[in-house]
This record gives sequence, C-alpha cells and structure tokens, in this order.
Amino acid sequence: MINYEKNMAKAIVSENKALIEAELEKLYAVDASPASKLYEAQRYSLLSGGKRIRPSLVIESCRMLGGNVEAAIPFAEAVEMIHTYSLIHDDLPCMDDDDMRRGNPTCHKVYGEAMATLAGDGLLTDAFSVCVMNPHVTGDCAATAVALLSGAAGSFGMVRGQVTDLYGESNKLTEEQLVELHLGKTGAMICVSVQLGALAAGIAPNDERVEKLTAFAQRIGLAFQIIDDILDATASEEVLGKSVGSDKDKNKTTFLSFFTVEQARAQAEEMTVSAIKQIADIEGSERLIALALYLCDREN
Repeated sequence: MINYEKNMAKAIVSENKALIEAELEKLYAVDASPASKLYEAQRYSLLSGGKRIRPSLVIESCRMLGGNVEAAIPFAEAVEMIHTYSLIHDDLPCMDDDDMRRGNPTCHKVYGEAMATLAGDGLLTDAFSVCVMNPHVTGDCAATAVALLSGAAGSFGMVRGQVTDLYGESNKLTEEQLVELHLGKTGAMICVSVQLGALAAGIAPNDERVEKLTAFAQRIGLAFQIIDDILDATASEEVLGKSVGSDKDKNKTTFLSFFTVEQARAQAEEMTVSAIKQIADIEGSERLIALALYLCDREN
C-alpha cells in the first residue's frame, strides 16, 4: 500500500464534514405544523454523523479542477440527502431490517416505519430541488447535474443495485454479479459525486479529466465495499456504529464469499492503487489521492 499522511487525510475529511454539515443544518426546521415529525425525522437521520465521504468527493473534485467550492456545496448537499434517504430505506424491515446506524437507533426505530419511509421520500425529492437551485452555476449546468444525479440514484443505478442485493438474499450471486451490484448500490453515487464536482468547476461531462475521475471513483467505490464486507465480518458494533455480522446472518454473497480477509484486503489495496493511477497526472490531485488511501485504510 502507498504510504500517505493519515493526519492530512483526516483533516480533509473533517474540514469537508464541517462545511457540509453547516449547510445541512439549515434544512428542515422543526415547526408546530402536523408535518413537524417529518422534519424531525429527516434532521435526525441527516445530522446523525457519518464521514460525509460522498459530499467530500464533490468538493475535492471541484477543488482539484480549479473550481469555486461554493458552487460545489449545493451539489454536495444533494448527494448527501440522497445517500441519507438510501440509508433510511435500506434499514427498513422490508429491506435489511437494521436497528442501528452510525451508532444510533435507525430512523424507523425512533419514528416508526411510515414516518421513516416518508422522511426518505422527502429527502430524495428535495435533493433535486437543492441541486437545480444552485445559485453559483448556470441553469444548463444545474439541469445537467439533476440528470446525472437522477441517473445515478434511480432504476439503472443505486436502486438497481439494491434490487440485486435483495435478489442475493435468496440466490447465490456470482462474483461478476456481486461487482455489478456494488457498481450500482455503492459505486453509482460515488461516481456521480466526482462528476458533480467537475460540473461545479465548469468542466463538461465528456472532458478527459472527468473520464479519469469516473474511473477513479469506480475503483474506490469497489474498494470501499470490499472494506465494508471485511469490517462487517471482523469489526465490533461499537467501532462500526451499526450491526455487524448481518451479511452472514442474511446469507448474503459478499467479497468474503470468494476471498479470505487477507485476500480481500489485498484486492481493496490493489483497487485503490489502480484508482490513484487514473488521476495521478492531474495537477492538484493530492487531496483526492489522500482521501482514497484513507478510505482503504479505515476502521469503520
């Protein structure tokens, strides 16, 4: 594995987390209306912690390409809103049926299944409004961002991956199907994060640098999932902040269905090194490279 300055990577994550959470805090003020529980549930999940990796990728991609970080913030907010919606729905009894998320009881455990479902619905829908109303970009840029984001989140991206995940609970997946699953469920939103960052910097989607960023994101998305599978099998609930061993309990196919822990970790490291090669020749890529190495090296 490539040596890197871990403290620098942590500082990048911490800096971007503070930046995005300051904006997320402004959303969904609780009021005295009958809908107040909805806003409370949305705030509960949206502000419950997490590393904010996807919005950080939006911000850092924009920064690397010389863009104004302010232009990236609304896109980063939208990505995190959709990610949070996906976690709320993923935790529901009809999906993965999890009780803990980010060290706290899941949304449906606190607010009930109906309100959790609606909280996720609202976050998903509102994300497109936040995206298209970005005051720092042109209307055409905002419209392109919405198209990219809906493609990544929808039936041919993240939702497709979730359906394959459900299919895998009662069917043994091949390694190829498992990779396809995670390119959708995890990878699609990671890829669109770097694409939106480039868009905020004024770079067209067909630019060679965006193609390199997308290849980078695909690889770190797979590495991220491999590490997730390892942690689900080896970490403690206290460190991970959610239930562990759930993949095995549900008889899911994971990367550990094909590799030992050591082999899987080597795969993640190899994937990360390959990712870094995609962007290493782009000026200013050091922060994204540090972030990629941090993600492969994480413990939760």
